Amino acid sequence: MRRVLRPEGFFAFSTLGPDTLNELREAWSQADGYNHVNHFADMHDVGDALVRAGLAEPVLDVERLVLRYADALTLMRDLKAIGAHNVTAGRPRSLAGRARLTRVQNAYEAFRTAGQLPATYEVIYGASWGAAGRAASPVRGGETVIAPGSIRRRLP
Repeated sequence: MRRVLRPEGFFAFSTLGPDTLNELREAWSQADGYNHVNHFADMHDVGDALVRAGLAEPVLDVERLVLRYADALTLMRDLKAIGAHNVTAGRPRSLAGRARLTRVQNAYEAFRTAGQLPATYEVIYGASWGAAGRAASPVRGGETVIAPGSIRRRLP
């Protein structure tokens, strides 16, 4: 099935930002120097990409959520359970042995506070309108105003 983003539609999404799992990324860099954590685009780059794609009036916000773990292995098991995979260039092509896992666990300990290890997720929320057939909303006092009545589905 092929999905097409209609240029006149409303587009809302969420994605992860570059500070996601920064503690784990830092711990792995100390353990072996390979990329073990995916890299994500900055909120500003995401907004620029929306404009380049022809979408209008992008609105983006960011939230940082911190989950806490007793140990680094539990975090890594959770990531594996949700299907997270490392797709970065420069990632290791072999399994991490016991010595490397011990090094990453020891490096992660530097982040421990109140008896727990943090795992930060930077979540970017975004919304935009397709530009076709829609005039830009006026800007008043530095804010773009979108009337609630203008947010509706167009009938075919």
